Amino acid sequence: MMFFHFLIGFVDVWVAGRLGREVQACMGLITQALFFFLVVAIAVANGSVAAISQSLGAGLRRRAQRYIGLGLEVGIVLGVVILGAGYMAKDLFLDLLQIPESISPIASYLLQVYLYILPAYYLFIVSNAFFRAQKKVMCPFYAMIIVTIVNTLGDFGLGLGLWGLPKLGYKGLAWSTFASIMCGTVFNLSLLIRAKMLVRQSFAPWRWTKKAWPYLFKVAWPAGLMQIVWHSAYMVLYGIVASLPRGSVVALAGMSAGIRVESFLFLPGFAFNFTASILVGHYLGAKDVAGAKKIGYRVMLLGVTLVCFMTILLWLAIEPIASFIAPDPQVKMEAINYLKYNMAAMPFLLPAIILGGALTGAGATIYQMVVMGTSAWLVRIPLAYFLGHIYLEQATGVWLAMFLSMVFQAGLMLYFYQFKDWPKFAMRK
Repeated sequence: MMFFHFLIGFVDVWVAGRLGREVQACMGLITQALFFFLVVAIAVANGSVAAISQSLGAGLRRRAQRYIGLGLEVGIVLGVVILGAGYMAKDLFLDLLQIPESISPIASYLLQVYLYILPAYYLFIVSNAFFRAQKKVMCPFYAMIIVTIVNTLGDFGLGLGLWGLPKLGYKGLAWSTFASIMCGTVFNLSLLIRAKMLVRQSFAPWRWTKKAWPYLFKVAWPAGLMQIVWHSAYMVLYGIVASLPRGSVVALAGMSAGIRVESFLFLPGFAFNFTASILVGHYLGAKDVAGAKKIGYRVMLLGVTLVCFMTILLWLAIEPIASFIAPDPQVKMEAINYLKYNMAAMPFLLPAIILGGALTGAGATIYQMVVMGTSAWLVRIPLAYFLGHIYLEQATGVWLAMFLSMVFQAGLMLYFYQFKDWPKFAMRK
């Protein structure tokens, strides 16, 4: 599933590169902005995974069904609310990103279309989480295949004007994303109904909701705040890159291309994050605390070993890969420069990602928030500004700051997982 997620972003940036460095820079920037608007959906998804997996681990199927209904209700309402708030504040949001004047119209259009898809995207994210919590991992896998196919056909057809379709350029990329997410959402909801996990009884009476909502909220709000803290830090990081003393547009485009290549490595990390979350939740639902902690470490070791091996293989072919995704010579060199630091950080990034998933399955999202927020705002952002704007005065300083912050983040996450009492956050029967 995460591999197809990688393909979506890779194709977006590859096609954007054929439309110009300005479009490629905007795609990376606005895609990151889209994730900022999705933080509430990810929070609800994290809370749902913890509640549903623990309920099924305890053998309480009806409670799991009701948490699915509650998650859908919360997802659609919040999706509409965030759409309205984001649309009213989109100009202010773009100003805060310090986007160069030459690419501002492109960024504005992309953001506007991405806002339209928020309600459906919210349902897509939370419904994927419902399936993962039940260990029905093939369902979101098939959904991602559908999304990837529709998005790819749209990018090439509407973006580049292939197969007799109108060439809409960057506008075609935006509407391809819109269509693909709509298809994935409809597919997921139909599967939930067929699996009888979304039935009339899923929408519980108010007296049950009043008792169930506090746990969902207790898990979701730190997860949501963590996403806000983390993605806002990325937005500030983009702003730091966009306002570099020299070469800002090339640096933005190189970062955009580099992230797509890098995602081939850290998206498998998120797959292990999901796996750790599911398994830890089921172990804690069955009251096996020792087994929950052990499985978290086992998933982490497997994930780090696999992804580090993939990193070595990818680095051996980094030159042709960078040339493929970034045809502009300057952008290609900056993408390789970005990847040099961020690929070296993989042994540190993976433990933080995977053990963070284990904490999510336990409902201990508050610890995950502390780790991610501290490393982002107290280490990464100050270092990026100092090294990028003052000491080195170029993008290399920002990339070095990212590496150092990941080293700090790994150490802090390992401390919390080993020594803090995170199983206490599990739901009681």
